[in-house]
Amino acid sequence: MAREPETVPPPARAADFPRVCAGALAGLGWTALGIELTFTISGALGKGDPVAPALVRYFSFFTIETNLLLALVLTTSCLRPNADSFFLRPGVRTAAVVYIIMVGAVYAILLSNLYHWTGLMLVADRILHVALPILYPLYWLAFVEKGQIRWTYPLIWMFFPIIYVIYILLRGAVSNAYPYPFLDVGKLGYNQVVLNALGLMAALLALGLVVAAIDHALAAQKRRSGGALGSVADF
Repeated sequence: MAREPETVPPPARAADFPRVCAGALAGLGWTALGIELTFTISGALGKGDPVAPALVRYFSFFTIETNLLLALVLTTSCLRPNADSFFLRPGVRTAAVVYIIMVGAVYAILLSNLYHWTGLMLVADRILHVALPILYPLYWLAFVEKGQIRWTYPLIWMFFPIIYVIYILLRGAVSNAYPYPFLDVGKLGYNQVVLNALGLMAALLALGLVVAAIDHALAAQKRRSGGALGSVADF
């Protein structure tokens, strides 16, 4: 007698849905990062320039570093959702929300009119600067457990952008190359660049506090509705 095909119980399917979403977003991120990396390398080779400086320039964009973090967070969430991983820590997953929203906002306000990409570069540009800054925060709202973000976390999240700005200024002092016009010391001078950086840091800190407040509000709502929350985890 033939056996009936086994079916996956609905709870299992529901549990897999966040992993599917994470995998889809990770695929978008890795694809866009790969496209931009390919064009960076091929552009250097086409000009007869060494590849190493081109790679340094590629990884010197805050957009690339943030989307690389997102891709690692989402890949880990898809493949090893229960692992004890740095990329699954609530503070890291939520910091990525803050950083990617900042990427999208700065691009929309300050940078979108400076570049006129076509073809695959346009696709990659829109994924990194538009699609993921919208989709990843929605993923976080839907699937990342709330109530695990301390009010001190937004200050911790500032370490990365502060170190980034210091690196960009040091690199620029040596190479006279800056990834963003608002950080271009050669054209604006140190005083204006420092003011620009402080303004961006203030906006980033404010955004971090807003995201932390959303986390606390959603956790409180879940408690009122009788949902169980996990214990506060380390960053």
